Amino acid sequence: MTGWIRTFWAAVALALALGAASGASALDSKVVDAATGAAAPDASVVIAGREVRTDKAGGFHLDGAAGPVFARAPGYRAATLSLADLAKSGGAIRLTPFTPKALYLTVYGVGSKTLRGGAMALIHSGSANALVIDLKGDRGIVPYPSKVALTASPGARRVTTISDLPALVAQLHASGVYLIARIVVFKDEPLAAARPDLAVKRADGRLFRDREHLAWTDPFQPEVQAYNIDLAIEAAQAGFDEIQFDYLRFPDSSAKLRLAKPSNIKNRTAAIAGFLAAARQRLRPYNVYLGADIFGYVCWNQDDTGIGQRLEELMPNVDYLSPMLYPSGFRFGIPGVRNPVANSYTIVRDSLGQARMRLNVSPKRFRPWLQAFRDYAFDRRVFAAQEVADQIRAAADFGSDGWMLWNAGNTYSGLGLALAEPAGRGGVARRSSPASQACS
Repeated sequence: MTGWIRTFWAAVALALALGAASGASALDSKVVDAATGAAAPDASVVIAGREVRTDKAGGFHLDGAAGPVFARAPGYRAATLSLADLAKSGGAIRLTPFTPKALYLTVYGVGSKTLRGGAMALIHSGSANALVIDLKGDRGIVPYPSKVALTASPGARRVTTISDLPALVAQLHASGVYLIARIVVFKDEPLAAARPDLAVKRADGRLFRDREHLAWTDPFQPEVQAYNIDLAIEAAQAGFDEIQFDYLRFPDSSAKLRLAKPSNIKNRTAAIAGFLAAARQRLRPYNVYLGADIFGYVCWNQDDTGIGQRLEELMPNVDYLSPMLYPSGFRFGIPGVRNPVANSYTIVRDSLGQARMRLNVSPKRFRPWLQAFRDYAFDRRVFAAQEVADQIRAAADFGSDGWMLWNAGNTYSGLGLALAEPAGRGGVARRSSPASQACS
């Protein structure tokens, strides 16, 4: 290293150290890949509640910087460091590449020695490295002792399968597991039943109920939005690496519904995007990734699919979009594919490609849910090792940041995950009952 370069970096380190000592300073730095030294794409940095995006070279500037520095980028582990540590690092934040391979555990699965043990066995074997855990499930159950007031609504079903959430997180982190907290947002039977003023109703004033006879809360209601963000904050405080919002939508119903605002595309998409923007803002102090589950057909549809999900409004507010690319959910096929369950690879690869083409973003901004359950829409075939392998290979060939496997029974043995993708690639698990997965 030449003398002037050493002098330059010494000056940078001194400036950062002085800033750390004084408690506030201007900060100029960059976010890079720890393995290659190249800029980490799509990185964001948060200091004292203020967030900035890096430029193409990975650089960023913050005035009045003080306190810990949070950095994250899709495809990497998040990092937290002090200004003094940043000075010692030569002025660069180095992020470690990471590709999640996740298995899904329900409210009950996470508390089952057998089911959680089976998932952990796959993780210990190297076939997976992450878990998606229900912290508010499809039936509105919060499985740990939450301090959020609305979890104690009259009539709420109380099921405790996680007695100590921070302890569970610490235990799983000690095993090297990447943890994703799944929070089902607007499909919420306990809250809708206890607080009809917050619920979606039919035109005659009765509670709306979906195909599973479950009630929904109104996405337009600020109290409903705040409740779910409060739960996300508890998950972040417990140490989860990522918050994933599911059922982040309006009900897909042909019935005329009564909501707090007129149900049109503009209002629906604004409500969903606004929820994500508010969640991102309130989660800034925790350096946690934010993801959103979407219907598979949202990758293809130009409108909001009647539920408030449109790619262009969703992506700016999240780190990851997770389309549910279960072939069984594509009842009407996609261009060139009339039998989705016989063409799992094409369903996954083409749907991701369509979404990326529309958004012009890195493939790392996507992590799909993949099907690991029996077909319910076409020929009732079992999705076993080959079918799962085809989907994982499609996600890997596309370049997504891993994948998630959905099996409502939380059983993943016999899927051949170790053989499912090229060496160095990753895998994950996914979502709710087959009856609710059709989209239009």
